[in-house]
Amino acid sequence: MAADRSDADTDTAADADTDAEADAMPDSALLIRARGLWEALADAPVSFAPSSEPTGPTGPTGRAGAAGAAGAARLAGTAGAPGPAVVFSPTSALCPPSWAGIVVLGGAAIATAPTESAALVLRRALASVPVESLTRPEIVRAVLPVSDLLGPASLAYLSSAEFRPASHPQGAAEPLASAHPDFQGLLRSAEPGDLAESGMEEITSPAFVVREGTDVVAAAGYRAWPAQTAHVCVLTHPRWRGRRLARHTSSAAVAHALAAGLLPQWRARPQASRRVARSLGFRELGSQLSVRLEVDALGGTLG
Repeated sequence: MAADRSDADTDTAADADTDAEADAMPDSALLIRARGLWEALADAPVSFAPSSEPTGPTGPTGRAGAAGAAGAARLAGTAGAPGPAVVFSPTSALCPPSWAGIVVLGGAAIATAPTESAALVLRRALASVPVESLTRPEIVRAVLPVSDLLGPASLAYLSSAEFRPASHPQGAAEPLASAHPDFQGLLRSAEPGDLAESGMEEITSPAFVVREGTDVVAAAGYRAWPAQTAHVCVLTHPRWRGRRLARHTSSAAVAHALAAGLLPQWRARPQASRRVARSLGFRELGSQLSVRLEVDALGGTLG
């Protein structure tokens, strides 16, 4: 889960302001791009939009009307309606292999299952669950035979118009190639759990770093995802957390992504990491949960 390990910044007035902004109506272009990304990652035909076509007084709308209605439906999704659109997809990237994945964005949801039988179980169990509760672990455990969970993680996105670059007394973050030995030194010094959570080993961008003396103590970058998305990753050495270095480095990574025409995505669980994202202008549009189902409950079909 990338962008999770960051500075444990304390709440400020600015944080309160950005929290309020995060509750505002999401930007339609951001929501469309975010949904398009996760529909592609599902690797099977599925949509956040309702499947039924709007009809007029004499039947289905005309081409122009249908296009407008489809656009509105894509934004509205199935807000207020229960259950996700569930599909069978053994190659889904919504979750680890052999797991089920649930993604909620803007009041609508999709889910993938590793087998046909698992898809049937998901469809039946989640049909009565309100969309806003689909990534709540206690709700999912109450209706599904769960053996393990990953998440939930918030999903936040950023437009260039809303980007708020961070400044820092140390000046601009230094860009390094991901193979640079100084950056690799930070990765080697990190706890294995922190490193895996950060996703920094997988970045495809330069690493934007801050040094203390000659040592790199914080870094951020991004991994290129489908649909022209930049999946932001951040890592700060434990001894240097709480100094806003995550904001400093991730701001540079985000600026690089936006300059390349990419959609920055921030996926996180800890509140500290989510505050960093909001301080940069990210909007939380939804959440993601991965579910490992009990094999016995599915007739031993997951392997």
